[in-house]
Amino acid sequence: MKLFPSGHATHPQWRMAAGLVLAQLRAQMALPDYASSPTLGLLYITDHYASEAQDILDHLSAELPEVTDWSGTVGVGVSANNAEYFDEPGLSLMLCALPSDQYRVFSGVAPLGNSEMSGFEAHTALVHADPATPDLAELIAEMAGRTNTGYLFGGLSSGRGSALQFAVGGNGNIRGHGAAGGVFSGGLSGVVFGEGVRLVSRVTQGCQPLRSGAAREREITEADGNLLLKLDGEPALDVLLADLQVSLERPQEAIDAVRNTLVGLADAGSDGIRRTGDLGADVLVRHIIGLDPTRRGIAIAD
Repeated sequence: MKLFPSGHATHPQWRMAAGLVLAQLRAQMALPDYASSPTLGLLYITDHYASEAQDILDHLSAELPEVTDWSGTVGVGVSANNAEYFDEPGLSLMLCALPSDQYRVFSGVAPLGNSEMSGFEAHTALVHADPATPDLAELIAEMAGRTNTGYLFGGLSSGRGSALQFAVGGNGNIRGHGAAGGVFSGGLSGVVFGEGVRLVSRVTQGCQPLRSGAAREREITEADGNLLLKLDGEPALDVLLADLQVSLERPQEAIDAVRNTLVGLADAGSDGIRRTGDLGADVLVRHIIGLDPTRRGIAIAD
């Protein structure tokens, strides 16, 4: 199998970013080691471009007519080979050359059909999910049950506006989409792959260590189940609020800060924060699911 062309760029104007990406893709597609006729585009944009999402998809589809299927979503940050665009305009696109009978694009309004009726057996799936979707955990479990392996990879859409997703299949629209143009909100979307597509999936953390001067690695010195009670011998909630530089006397500010914060867990002796200031490879990132003002504790999802 030949290499998949990919391109990425940042620019205040999305047309300039798209032009830079297209130039990278076309240069690679002209090389013998790269696929020259890919059909599946995986498109990711930062939320700075969210209001132009439909225009971006239409433009790229017109410039790359050989690409008949599209999937992707929006995030606060996007990454590519040796590049990361966080909280700035950014666009990342990879073009995949896969047998047409080995993948299907789906979305919330055009879900994956029954394998007996469609003749396609899903082996695994790339899934994008709107975090505001009701019963999301159940939907993901149901989606996993529709694959032979039960293995899904992907992530949650994110942004300061609506969590947009891209889903276009085959002839430019998926059956069930009606006249929609391939940009959606809510539910799940993505690509299911057949057994003939061999994949290597790696989890990477979409977060970074706190940059405030007081923030550093902490040792959990007392816990009750998933409730952290003390960090470095101090009440865990007090340590958290100090690191985030907020106070419960300003509850909304504190709530907003905590909602944007995750907990990184590492075994004693392993890299929590590298010398470069990045998270170590073995850090497990978990959500903060509650605060206990009475016991001065932090409840985490592990």
